[in-house]
Amino acid sequence: MRPLAQSRNADRITLSVHHDMAVLEADWRALDANRLNSLHQSFDWCAAWKSAHESRLLIVRGAIGKQLLFLLPFEVEIGRFFRTARLIATGHSNLNTGLFAADIERVPRDELRRVLTGGLRRALRSHADVATLEKTPAVWRGLPHPLAALPGIANPNASFQLGLAGDMDRTLAQLNAKRRRKKMRLSERRLAELGGYDYVIAREPAEAQALLETFFRQKTARLEAQGLPDVFDNSETRAFFRLLIDRQCDGDRLLELNAIRLKGEHQGRIIAVTGLSRKGDHVICQFGSIDDTIAADSSPGELLFYRVIERLCGEGVALFDFGIGDQPYKRSWCTMETGLRDITLPLTLRGYAAAGLHRAVVRAKRAIKANTTLYAFVQRRRRQMLRAAAESAED
Repeated sequence: MRPLAQSRNADRITLSVHHDMAVLEADWRALDANRLNSLHQSFDWCAAWKSAHESRLLIVRGAIGKQLLFLLPFEVEIGRFFRTARLIATGHSNLNTGLFAADIERVPRDELRRVLTGGLRRALRSHADVATLEKTPAVWRGLPHPLAALPGIANPNASFQLGLAGDMDRTLAQLNAKRRRKKMRLSERRLAELGGYDYVIAREPAEAQALLETFFRQKTARLEAQGLPDVFDNSETRAFFRLLIDRQCDGDRLLELNAIRLKGEHQGRIIAVTGLSRKGDHVICQFGSIDDTIAADSSPGELLFYRVIERLCGEGVALFDFGIGDQPYKRSWCTMETGLRDITLPLTLRGYAAAGLHRAVVRAKRAIKANTTLYAFVQRRRRQMLRAAAESAED
């Protein structure tokens, strides 16, 4: 890309809106090749989501003449009061980057800000009232992200990563290596008393689908026991993850299932499952579950992560991403914490109210999570309400 002149940029950067992914497939896959673009905005990931949810799409393409700058794939959600353009599959993404050309830094920051605000408003206001770009990084892989040019507020949750150092010894040296190995040996000793275990990587689609169904069962049972809502318990979301397995592509892995399977008396019993996605040297843990009705004291989930990370150290992976959400097991593994931002762009007069409401909700969530006493109270109330709703449904 040629450096942009500082004058008359408005005449050179153009935006267009598309509703059909197929029309943009070649451009989309070209941007997929940029390792800094999240797998969650990749063509195959978004195609699977659209197929499962029958989403109404608004794909914004930015270019300078024939030079492609970016794609921002939105889906439109029609609410009671507002139409919201949200990045595709935001509810099940850990990192949203949009899709930008590798040399996007040649575009002056002020010009990019202008195009991504005024330009998006003009392009989308006939289709939606507000556009939201949630879970976006200000800095990613050590570089400032293009979307950081836009004003935003901190997402209530950060994401957590572990850098892999080429082998397990050097990777664990970043952590408490002695304690981590001791915990792994204890897990293996307890499983040995039950007959031992296998670390399973689903190589065939049928095996992966079977492990996925096991995950759904384990997750539902565990969340019900805790009185928490199950975000996986709907037909569209389950269809989406099944499609990811069917849409495996060369190089990247949309969804790879790994598990701990018992041997001996409990031959074939799956006690831990995790789903991983890989783009280049970056692996994201999409989900995980355990069966706590057997061998719970062996910490099968922790053992599974140990085996997964050990394997990936030898496969050229540089970053293992535990995803969004602050949990103790993530902090025990991770050496990096990535702050995420929510960007909200009002597109119409009604959209200003929607943007204000979104920001207020995000700030309230962040304040609640920062207050451990208040957060514990909210969690208890939510569990009580869910139990009451379940009992009412049974009656």
